Amino acid sequence: MQLSRRTRAGYALGSVATGSFGTVPGLLLLPFLTDALDVTAALAGMIVLLPKVFDIILNPLAGRLSDRSVSPLGPRRPFLLRAGIALAACFAVLFAAPDVGSVAVESLWVLLAFVGCAAAYAFFQVPYFAMLAEMTDDYTERTRLMSWRIAVLTVTILVSGGAAPAIRDQIGGRGGYRLMGLTVALILAAGTVGAYYGTRSAPIGRETEATGSLREQLRIIAQVPDFRRLVLTMMFQSLAMGSMLAGVDYVARYVIGSSGAATIAFVCIVGPALLVSPLWLALGNRFGKKVAYLLASAILATEAVTLTTADVLPTWCVYLAMGVVGAGFTGAQVFPLAMLPDIVAVDSAKSGIRRAGVYTGIWTAGETVGLALGPGIYGLVLAAGGYNSSTTGSTAQPHSAVTAIILGVSAVPALFILASFIPLARYRLTAQEVQVSV
Repeated sequence: MQLSRRTRAGYALGSVATGSFGTVPGLLLLPFLTDALDVTAALAGMIVLLPKVFDIILNPLAGRLSDRSVSPLGPRRPFLLRAGIALAACFAVLFAAPDVGSVAVESLWVLLAFVGCAAAYAFFQVPYFAMLAEMTDDYTERTRLMSWRIAVLTVTILVSGGAAPAIRDQIGGRGGYRLMGLTVALILAAGTVGAYYGTRSAPIGRETEATGSLREQLRIIAQVPDFRRLVLTMMFQSLAMGSMLAGVDYVARYVIGSSGAATIAFVCIVGPALLVSPLWLALGNRFGKKVAYLLASAILATEAVTLTTADVLPTWCVYLAMGVVGAGFTGAQVFPLAMLPDIVAVDSAKSGIRRAGVYTGIWTAGETVGLALGPGIYGLVLAAGGYNSSTTGSTAQPHSAVTAIILGVSAVPALFILASFIPLARYRLTAQEVQVSV
């Protein structure tokens, strides 16, 4: 079944919210803690990590509740509006920590606000992504719908990730972070409203009710080999990208030598997606999603290794390497998000039970934990290198800290990406199996 352009566009608008929240905290929350609130690198990493660990429990629960939801608006859409608005409000609070002269109090403010963000995001992201498997049974149409989503996601990441450090740097200090947080909060709210109204005529899939306890359904899903393999692949790569994004601002200031370079570096990573997304889609249709995903991952790993020499390369070479990273990153985003609905659709066709929410709950829990572990690990790498925190946005760093900054965006992510090849190589579901099942 082919979807209308209006429905594709409406669904894709949800990526305005997911892209902004998935990018900006990973890019700027760690620097906010270490270089505006004077929080040590190790503690800052834990503050970024802990709220997302909470999602291991919360995301499957959000999926289960949306699976069992009954509404004339569809089982998922009411969650989008309520959780999305809550997410925007919590995000505005996140970067507005008051200056009370206590690192402990200010750290607690950020921790609690980020917990609120994580909870609200779970109840937005899980139902939103679950809709993808229910809107169409067609293998190719799901890839096409995903390409629309990725296009909007890419533009959103480019705009929010590029503008956020620029807004911060324009004003500077805590005021810059506050204005940036409010601006991104408005973007989150706009994406929420767009997705809610844009999907009002979207199909909601089979009228099948989720049955059995959450524990029972988790047990059943855990026995699906291809799902386990895809989740492990995604988690390893989320760890890698979380670490790389966390390091962009530090590389800009202490390797390239300019805080303004953070925007350029980020655009270099994300910008290529606007050009290569159609290419990845064509490769996926020609050779299969798995083969294209393997190729994208190989490019990502290779260029991560190249960045180990960032301190001796000319600046333009560093930007070029980041651009190639962006090309691989795009493919590594497109294909797992297109492969997961295939697994969900096959399961639904065989079982007759609606479990899309549970599947996506587990998926988004793994993704958010991976993206949080990345900055957490990066914070530990900085601590091991002797990074000096401050409240001024920049301070002298020992050579060991600069080395840690580089390794955190290069060698460490490369190891995680290489590890992801093990489960991905064992993925077995084909387009023919999906078409026959549904």
